[in-house]
Amino acid sequence: MRTLDLKKQFKHLYMPSAKRVEIIQVPPLQFAMIDGAIEKGSEPGKSTSFAEAMQALYGISYTLKFMLKKHKTDAIDYPVMALEGLWWVPDGVFDITVKDNWFYTLMMMQPDVITRELFDEGLEQVRRKRGDTPDLSKLRLATFEEGLCVQTMHVGPYATEPATVDRMRAFAEENGYRDCVGPLGGKHHEIYLGDPRKADPAKLKTVLRHPVVKK
Repeated sequence: MRTLDLKKQFKHLYMPSAKRVEIIQVPPLQFAMIDGAIEKGSEPGKSTSFAEAMQALYGISYTLKFMLKKHKTDAIDYPVMALEGLWWVPDGVFDITVKDNWFYTLMMMQPDVITRELFDEGLEQVRRKRGDTPDLSKLRLATFEEGLCVQTMHVGPYATEPATVDRMRAFAEENGYRDCVGPLGGKHHEIYLGDPRKADPAKLKTVLRHPVVKK
């Protein structure tokens, strides 16, 4: 059985240092993705549609992993990668205290060996096992090229992210880059390395990434 060590291969993208901010070039990567929006009066931790979107994403990701692992010839094993979220608001003015106007794309990286045919087969397996849901029809396999970005590791609760974002923006400015999140149309990117339901909020790790451009 072949093993794809994705976490080692992409360590610089998924396990950056919390002590420094850096400018990185993110290559084209393949993801299972699903789009949605937080309901009025709700927030990510309480949103039913957000929870259902996550469930669909985890369902297809683990199904694909075990499909390839069970192949009689050329079986492949690889880790299911971290949950990621792209977040934005229609007017570009993001406020951490106002959460019911957030739009999102949830995604999980998939190895290049996952083809569209395998993805469709995986969706059918999920439907047979768990029943059909509207979210399964929203799932897609797509390539996402984020390009030039500023990135760091945020340690702590999600509510304290603005201070880390300020560090990222200051670093970008000092090094001749402009943060694209907000009016320039860029999306706030979070990569979740811990489970907020189980982890100590003070130790929760989240990779934060914003697209940037040279001034």
